[in-house]
Amino acid sequence: MRVSIYARYSSDKQREASIEDQVRLCEERATREGWRVVKRYTDHAISGASLMRQGIQALMQDAQAGKFDLVLTESLDRISRDQEDIAGVYKRLRFAGIKIHTLSEGEIAELHIGFTGTMSALYLKNLGEKTWRGQSGRVRAGKSGGGNSYGYDVVKSLSKMGEPEHGDRRVNEKEAAIVDHIFNEYAAGKSPKMIAHSLNNRKIPGPSGKAWGSSTINGNWRRGTGILNNELYIGRLVWNRLAYIKNPDTGSVSHVSTINPH
Repeated sequence: MRVSIYARYSSDKQREASIEDQVRLCEERATREGWRVVKRYTDHAISGASLMRQGIQALMQDAQAGKFDLVLTESLDRISRDQEDIAGVYKRLRFAGIKIHTLSEGEIAELHIGFTGTMSALYLKNLGEKTWRGQSGRVRAGKSGGGNSYGYDVVKSLSKMGEPEHGDRRVNEKEAAIVDHIFNEYAAGKSPKMIAHSLNNRKIPGPSGKAWGSSTINGNWRRGTGILNNELYIGRLVWNRLAYIKNPDTGSVSHVSTINPH
């Protein structure tokens, strides 16, 4: 029996050695079963919410080429946490005459696909809710809910328990002076385009380190973007204004956002 091994880790709570541990345990299992390991596929620090991963894509290509008879992995959620993706992988491997075997579930059948896929989907939903709750708590405590604004620096610190503290920031005096300048110039009647042109002439880098543009100055008042429409500069913390949806094909967050209802 020709066996391929697949291993993945994704979060910062795991470690690089997690890949080695998964592969080692799978190799030990293959030895006990009398299987011959012919290939090892890995994905490092990549989410299991999509299949746009180099390791799993290579595995699927080699499966179609008939390079092995069985896929061995630690658990089904190593392959994917998305119910639709798990079902798709299972169907394609089965069509190629290849079985999936995991250390925790054994040989995978349709029942595992439905049950494990549902549990993984619930895990991702629960993880999202916990993340939202944590961000909400930070905002209520006067901290940043995520990201950073021009004129501020992120402050990295540890709690009394030695865990990273998130959401702290301090004023960047040099950038804050530019923010003051922008508001003063706008109040004096200058347009965002004129202000951006002036800053660029002075060789002052923009928030992204590149040149200033009128949209960087003005932004969108509904979305609270741009220097002039960022309510943080008047001491008002606004969070959860926009919603970003993951692209189901890539697993990445779409740049297209919608405004959440108040």
